[in-house]
Amino acid sequence: MTDTQDLDPRRRRLVFRALHRGTKEADLMIGGFVARNVAGFSDAELDEIEAVLEHWDVDLADWLSGRRPIPPEADTPMLRRMAAECGRSGAGVPPGAER
Repeated sequence: MTDTQDLDPRRRRLVFRALHRGTKEADLMIGGFVARNVAGFSDAELDEIEAVLEHWDVDLADWLSGRRPIPPEADTPMLRRMAAECGRSGAGVPPGAER
């Protein structure tokens, strides 16, 4: 995970917003993805992740876990990237937790 102290304000806000979604599942999947990748995101990718974060937690959790397919109106390269990473074994497991 990224140490947020080393990030610019926009990236710190995104990490905070992604880690405090309201449901533990969403916090782990969405927040984990953002925290791991935000330091390397381009400005365009930051715009994309901000757009993804506008979706409801329930929808994001279902799409990222594969419970429901991403609908065409929400399908973006960033959301597909998140779904691919969140679909890997161990995704969403809190740091330090046994698998």
